[in-house]
Amino acid sequence: MFRFTCLRHKLMFYVLLPTALLLLGFGIAGFIYTRHNLLEEWQEAAILRLERAAHQLDMRLSTPLNWIDIFVKNAVAGNPGDTQEWILGQLRGLEGVKEAEIVWQEEQGGKPNASPPCCPVGAAATRFLYEKGQEAVTLETSLLDQGGGSLGRLRVNISFAYLMQDILSFGWQASYLACLVDEDGRYLAHTDPHMKGMGSLGETGDPLDRAILKAMQTQHSGTLLGPGHPPERVAGFYHLHTAPWVIVLYARGDQILAPIIRFRFYYALAGFACIIIILGLIRLGTRPMIRSIQKIAQAAGQVAQGHYGEPLPVKCPDEIGRLTQSFNEMVAGLKERDYISNTFGRYMDPKIARELLKKPEAAVLGGEKRAVAILFADLRAFTPIAENLTPEETIRLVNRFFSEMIEVIQQHRGIIVDFFGDGILAFFDPLDGPLAPEAHQAAACALAMQEAMGDINTYGRYIGLPTLHLAVGVHVGDVVVGNIGSETRAKYGIVGAAVNLTHRIQGELKGGEVGLSEDAYRLFSEPPAVKRSFYASLKGIQEPVTLFVIDKLGEEPQLGEISSASD
Repeated sequence: MFRFTCLRHKLMFYVLLPTALLLLGFGIAGFIYTRHNLLEEWQEAAILRLERAAHQLDMRLSTPLNWIDIFVKNAVAGNPGDTQEWILGQLRGLEGVKEAEIVWQEEQGGKPNASPPCCPVGAAATRFLYEKGQEAVTLETSLLDQGGGSLGRLRVNISFAYLMQDILSFGWQASYLACLVDEDGRYLAHTDPHMKGMGSLGETGDPLDRAILKAMQTQHSGTLLGPGHPPERVAGFYHLHTAPWVIVLYARGDQILAPIIRFRFYYALAGFACIIIILGLIRLGTRPMIRSIQKIAQAAGQVAQGHYGEPLPVKCPDEIGRLTQSFNEMVAGLKERDYISNTFGRYMDPKIARELLKKPEAAVLGGEKRAVAILFADLRAFTPIAENLTPEETIRLVNRFFSEMIEVIQQHRGIIVDFFGDGILAFFDPLDGPLAPEAHQAAACALAMQEAMGDINTYGRYIGLPTLHLAVGVHVGDVVVGNIGSETRAKYGIVGAAVNLTHRIQGELKGGEVGLSEDAYRLFSEPPAVKRSFYASLKGIQEPVTLFVIDKLGEEPQLGEISSASD
């Protein structure tokens, strides 16, 4: 048994040495945790770079694809051959296009027709044709007759060299190789001439290439590390939107992960220095500090279980005191966030929620009657489309639709009340201000939702789905605004006849239209561009109402130029 006559040695052995060893253990765990976080941050940044490189390829493919679509539409419309030749000339003049031609179906004698035997009525989806060793990809679109038979084919050859031009500059700064492969891993193009003749990804047995090929089958994008610490190579991949291809980037591991490697060295150096310093110091104030940290840790455990408790007392203005103060502020922020989430739901902008909390009636069950702008959006003919999809595909498509719409509504300061199948109910609350700006915001939001449908339909076409159409109705009127429900479960929303009227207004619209009620239309100081207006007989309304289908807004009214709805 050791007997110490020196208090310093006692403290070093019984307090400082175990503390140093404990700190060493926590330091190693902290390094592993921090290294993991740094690696995740790099992966997120790497995916963004990959997305930029993939977007560049998509942009280079989109231009000829758009001209192909224009050619097909002109052929189906029966426009004269001069127009078609002009479009072909535009295609041939595009950068990267090596050849563009229309080959009509052969006659019975075996010679090609100089012109189509009849006007096409449709076209098949554009196919991407390529073979091993080719330096270009062929975009082939078949023109179809009324019976679905082929009348001819539009063929456009695009150089892989053009598609891959400067692609490394759009990816990672440290990348040395970019490859373009199809979804089966077959090489289409690459930036390294030494790879010429290679057939497919992973054919050499390289474990990193095999891992990429496997991940491509289940993921849209990702990054992978090769063997070694640090890995000798790292790679990332990203699926293109316009073609069934994948862009793959490679880089040296020591260059890509250089910040993590430096962090490891400096972290180890700093940790060793701290242990030496701790072992050389005897501080009688260690125990109060540990006790303060223990109280914070215990309080954090209570917070993790949902019990926020009272704020911890701040006894001194040193680092421990500031830590305690920061912890109290963090707990207060968590309490506010949970309260906002429980009271106003997941889909309200926190800034709007904080404005509502300034009104005392917003925090209690019940509400008040006031005029608001109401928006109701609904997908047209979605049910028959969903019947032809698997449940997984349906949910994926609906989630994509709602995620896009939620973002648009939040950007326009809208408050989402609820989702109804494939429909959305939202409103725009002027609070204590005039109603006209909110009506303008609702109309602008509706038009932005229609624009967002373009991205959704692009995604739908990518997975083989028909085009979706959205109808959006906008109305203004008096409703009851507040917390609706019971003491145990309530939701901030609106009720009233104006809500039902908005739903019926959108029901009178066609897919792709934004319609305003006459009450909403009158609030615009500068009338919006009206595509059409019509009378509609709505259930519960004795007289027909006038609806205005718009496609463009004027400038948003200023507060000094409008009056409230009560005027």
